[in-house]
Amino acid sequence: MKHSIASLEKSAEKAAARGLQRALLAARTAEENRGTDIVLLDMRELTSMFDFFVIVSGTSRRQLHAMSEEIDRVLADVGDLRLGIEGYGESRWILLDYGDMVVHLFEPETRAYYALEQLWGRAKRVPYEPREAKV
Repeated sequence: MKHSIASLEKSAEKAAARGLQRALLAARTAEENRGTDIVLLDMRELTSMFDFFVIVSGTSRRQLHAMSEEIDRVLADVGDLRLGIEGYGESRWILLDYGDMVVHLFEPETRAYYALEQLWGRAKRVPYEPREAKV
């Protein structure tokens, strides 16, 4: 029995590490597409529905679309297919559902209105440093 518990714990650790890598990849991809104010939240201690939120702001409908499409492409390249999408038509808040990770792409006003960082304020923030601006 101990062996199987240890095996399950190791498997859970691997899944969490993979989830974090994917969240960081989504964040970096959003940043490369001019996404701003990027926040990663570790949701594992608060809900069993998903492990990570990636929250990003964009300045226009076109930019939010470009970010969502590029995140989909990059994650598909590593074998991670999106399970669902919401808000693409309205483009004020696009939600990309990857099962254990959810990417939220917002216009700034909509992000302020829904205030996910405050709603899920007990979630641990994952350190994320934007790359240096290109000169």
